[in-house]
Amino acid sequence: MNEQPTTPAQQIALWADKLRDVSALGLMFCKSLHDREGFEKIQEIAMEMLALATGEPFERIQALRAPIFDHPTPFSVGDAAIIDDDGHILLIQRADNRKWAMPGGALMVGETPAEGAVREAFEETGVRCEPVALVGVFDSRLCGTVSRHQLYQFVFLCQALDGGQAVEPPSHAIEVLGSGWFAEHDLPDDVDPGHVSRIPEAFRVWRGEGGVYFDR
Repeated sequence: MNEQPTTPAQQIALWADKLRDVSALGLMFCKSLHDREGFEKIQEIAMEMLALATGEPFERIQALRAPIFDHPTPFSVGDAAIIDDDGHILLIQRADNRKWAMPGGALMVGETPAEGAVREAFEETGVRCEPVALVGVFDSRLCGTVSRHQLYQFVFLCQALDGGQAVEPPSHAIEVLGSGWFAEHDLPDDVDPGHVSRIPEAFRVWRGEGGVYFDR
């Protein structure tokens, strides 16, 4: 069952994201100039709604037209749940909100979700890993993730290589304040909201309990 937005701003942001999707698909397939103008107007309204919901200047939202608003469907991201044999998970402290999270980020065209999660983990920690199992596919709206737009979040259980040591400095160190290994029952107090429910699912799969998570 879908979790409903809890505030008017969240509802407006959700409507804006739906209009973004409609306008992006329309602009991708429409053939007439009249239809294009209509979908561009829908896109403009979506940006105005998002600016209202988030309190961000319209100019900042408008700058997202090419990378965000022209993109149809939800965005796909991947996280690597790297857990060692002793039951410690590798977490990063994000630079944007200073909260702890599994390494991960947006998937790229030309790579599988698992490849993307492994790449993101290496870029943010310098630790190489390999995917072992799919933990689940999570909807950002349902698991506490704070995001302007709906995300499909793929979480993979991964095994660290090279003894879990960084083999080179992280290439995306600017995105990370620090990293560390944590036991399941000794996690940092300030875990990112979107990871609070997903980290336990990763440990569940690591222990061999149950199947893949989806839409629960």
